[in-house]
Amino acid sequence: MKDKLTLIAMRDIVPQEVHWLWRPYIPFGKITIIQGDGGGGKTTVVLAITASATKGDLLPECEEALSPMSVIYQTAEDGLADTIKPRLLSLGADCDRIHVIDEGDSELSMLDERIEQAIVRTGAKLFILDPLQAYLGAGVDMHRANEIRPVFKRLGAVAERTGCAIIIVGHLNKSGGKSQYRGLGSIDIFAAARSVLTLGRIKDAPNMKAFAHGKSNLAPEGQSIAFELNPETGFRWIGAHPITIDEILKGGGVVADKEGVSEKAVALLESELSDKIVSASEMFSKAKDQNISARTLKTAKAVLGVRTFKKGNQWLWTLMPEEGKE
Repeated sequence: MKDKLTLIAMRDIVPQEVHWLWRPYIPFGKITIIQGDGGGGKTTVVLAITASATKGDLLPECEEALSPMSVIYQTAEDGLADTIKPRLLSLGADCDRIHVIDEGDSELSMLDERIEQAIVRTGAKLFILDPLQAYLGAGVDMHRANEIRPVFKRLGAVAERTGCAIIIVGHLNKSGGKSQYRGLGSIDIFAAARSVLTLGRIKDAPNMKAFAHGKSNLAPEGQSIAFELNPETGFRWIGAHPITIDEILKGGGVVADKEGVSEKAVALLESELSDKIVSASEMFSKAKDQNISARTLKTAKAVLGVRTFKKGNQWLWTLMPEEGKE
């Protein structure tokens, strides 16, 4: 009888560096889950990431911008013509770089060979499935580990072979507890992802939301990132925010203590940034001189909507309008 056993010696494994679309949130060649309650801004954030990827923009708290890339965006919840494209255009996306697999004749699933074919044909470096439950495939029970594991194993292999970052958008369940138990379906869905980002609202700030890093296998967890969804002005990244994953899951935490040192932090930022651009390092130094912690300064920064951008090797802050940038 032929021996079917094959062993791989660890000495023969060649170490590989992890490459990032957005370090440490979205790795290339892996699966990332972005999850949140309905209406929490998941699709908007994914569309904003898509737009930035097609333009090669610098994402918040990121050190280096990437070259513009192609993206494949699959959605089962929103119309392409009346919802997705208008929102992409409002975000300044390069729609020449965004593709959709035609599901007119047959619906797409995570096991569909067209996913890898489309990635290879377009050279896409980002592939998005929105939402999770629409693309599991007929007959796959999302609550059964034995049915979920082979689906995610195959999709993960596609990501590995192509080097494409795959984002899956998911909903939260209504139960309490830790973030790994809040996603819909089996815990094996959470386990299969290398990075999980959980979105939620920020208390006392009607137009502000944030995502927190609930899982990160390939790098230390990143800071929470806040963004604004303003009915009049649309989407805007705000940047690092001190809100935690537990605060998001409990309903948003508190934007800022309205007493004491937080008022000092707000006053400091307003006095320094209203009419000029100041480096982040200088602002942290000034805050330290006034006994304002870095966390409190970041909270005040989020409350005020301080804009941040990078010039050379420095992160710069300002409260001046966009045209005030140098």
